[in-house]
Amino acid sequence: MPRNRISTSDSTLIPHIGERDIFSAWKISFFGAIGLIIFLVIYSPDPYARVLLYVRDGVLITFQVTVFAILLALVIGLIAGLGRISRIRIINKIATVYVEVVRGIPLLVQIFYIYYALGRIVKVPDIASAIIAMAVCYGAYLAEIIRAGIQAVPPGQMEAALALGLSKRQAMQHIILPQTVKIILPPIGNEFIALLKDSSLVSILAVSDLLRRGREFAAHTFEYFETYTIVALVYLILTLLFSWLVGLMEARLNRNVR
Repeated sequence: MPRNRISTSDSTLIPHIGERDIFSAWKISFFGAIGLIIFLVIYSPDPYARVLLYVRDGVLITFQVTVFAILLALVIGLIAGLGRISRIRIINKIATVYVEVVRGIPLLVQIFYIYYALGRIVKVPDIASAIIAMAVCYGAYLAEIIRAGIQAVPPGQMEAALALGLSKRQAMQHIILPQTVKIILPPIGNEFIALLKDSSLVSILAVSDLLRRGREFAAHTFEYFETYTIVALVYLILTLLFSWLVGLMEARLNRNVR
């Protein structure tokens, strides 16, 4: 008897590419947010236009932190994920302990810890500390996604590859991992979008990201409502945009596999 499954995510829903419904939730949210920003800037350029101009460089910093953190997290996650399925006991234990420990500590605490711990050993730029902290944290979650993706590939694939004369490393590289990519792309896309939202935490390290720039503007003008309205709308647009890009990548990957 099939079990009912409940699917949840802490990120925005990935839209279906090719969906023709002009009133889909994604389109309403995305174009609604853009339209609201345009309306606010036209209706009341002071302060909304000034806020938008002030935080625009913070958008670039947010994007940089997110991209570099997810790339580093993918490397960490791949290593830890392979370690989780390794038959070498010490490697498996190290990877498992890393995943359990990191997932049990809040990201904000990790950012503080890595920033100040590294600061006592070597001088690390604020933005680099933020990227490392976020990559270490999300690497643990990606490790579990990659582990589950690898184990979702039928065992017969490995057996067939070994029967054809491939080594385990070659079979993993050329047979298993390419199939794993298709399986793990949607959850990795969700983690990427979640990381984009969590990047707002780096503002506590004096990194001039979108939220930090918004806080600076509000502190000088005391226009908190207007400032955080723009900041929230920009974050919404970014997350929805990246969710569309993830959906596009998933659609193209499925098309190439067929």
